[in-house]
Amino acid sequence: MKALFTKNSENLYLSLATRIQLLGKIAVLCLLLCLGLIVANPAIAANLAEDVLKQTATEIKISLGNSANELKFEPDHLQFVPGKRYLLRLNNPSQLKHYFTAKDFADGIWTQKVEAGKVEVKGAIHELELKPGAEAEWVFVPMKQGNYNLHCSIPGHTEAGMKGEIAIAN
Repeated sequence: MKALFTKNSENLYLSLATRIQLLGKIAVLCLLLCLGLIVANPAIAANLAEDVLKQTATEIKISLGNSANELKFEPDHLQFVPGKRYLLRLNNPSQLKHYFTAKDFADGIWTQKVEAGKVEVKGAIHELELKPGAEAEWVFVPMKQGNYNLHCSIPGHTEAGMKGEIAIAN
């Protein structure tokens, strides 16, 4: 009986040891894969970002209002392609301040920078305020396809027609 118990317990032990080795190999493989992904993704992202930054930005001029103080964006329909670099040159030729507000659009892009005067802002931008005579440049890369609303968030301006549409599509 003792011999039978010893033989079966050895088989059980070997079976358990084999299982532990197998789980160890799986854990190491998962760790290597995870490390490979963690190491590879920043390199891939850096290469993609470097390629995007090498692109000449497509320039689009947008007026917020006009010298006659009409409440409108010119143009009021904007079309962008994902992965392409853009430079929006925003100006406000009117005597009123205006906002370029498109939060959902801003959530679907990567902003490289916004420049106004001698100030450069980096990071997520959801709204730009342009005072009378002001100019700003917004450099970005669209990432998420979709149709987005553009408006001036000053009370009464959207209702008076200061609104537009932004599309990101191939």
